[in-house]
Amino acid sequence: MTGILLETRDLGMRFGGVQAVSGVNFTLMEGELRCLIGPNGAGKSTFFKLLTGQLVPTQGQVLYRGKDISHSNTHDIARLGIGIKTQVPSVFDGLTVQENIWVAANRTNNAARTKAMVDQTLTLIGLTHVAHRLVGQLAHGQRQWVELGVLLAAEPELILLDEPAAGMTHDEVHKTAALIRDINQTRSLIVVEHDMQFIRMIASKVTVLDQGSVLAEGTMDEILANQRVRDVYLGKRAVA
Repeated sequence: MTGILLETRDLGMRFGGVQAVSGVNFTLMEGELRCLIGPNGAGKSTFFKLLTGQLVPTQGQVLYRGKDISHSNTHDIARLGIGIKTQVPSVFDGLTVQENIWVAANRTNNAARTKAMVDQTLTLIGLTHVAHRLVGQLAHGQRQWVELGVLLAAEPELILLDEPAAGMTHDEVHKTAALIRDINQTRSLIVVEHDMQFIRMIASKVTVLDQGSVLAEGTMDEILANQRVRDVYLGKRAVA
């Protein structure tokens, strides 16, 4: 890790009389994988939307490689090299797996490079064997991996994932964790997640939000041992 990739400074978001995010200072280094957790209503979703341009903060800044992107829209943020995956897959059901990835890769590459990117991405997400199937015919987990493939084909430097393991089977969760670890070999990631078992599989550093503010930050072991975190979020699940 050679420098700061993404940073928020005193970031805040108010909806009328509700302070959803309050003075959050957050730093992500190049090459880092960070998990963002917290109880319901902690401000995770709002913070995620502030990072991705879906909301404009009422205070503070979001900086990407030192550039203020606080007032940039989602398309401009994507062009800077930030890929976003929400909970609901955003793919073309009427196209094949291969065609979905081709559409993403072809936007910025010539024919030869596009083909190479498609082949490479299919191998990485483990869907070469269903490359010619319509995405609408795939299982939930496979559709999620197709969307990850679409993101990867655009070659972002930073990928933001919102509950990537939601609704998956046990085996799909394990494959998704392995896939995220593989992606982290070449890209930075922020993963918003509530499944503690999944977080244990992937996390090296965790940020905990509570009532719109950073409650704690550290390694998974440090977070699990933090009594304040246990009191407001983890509880008995942390030692289950």
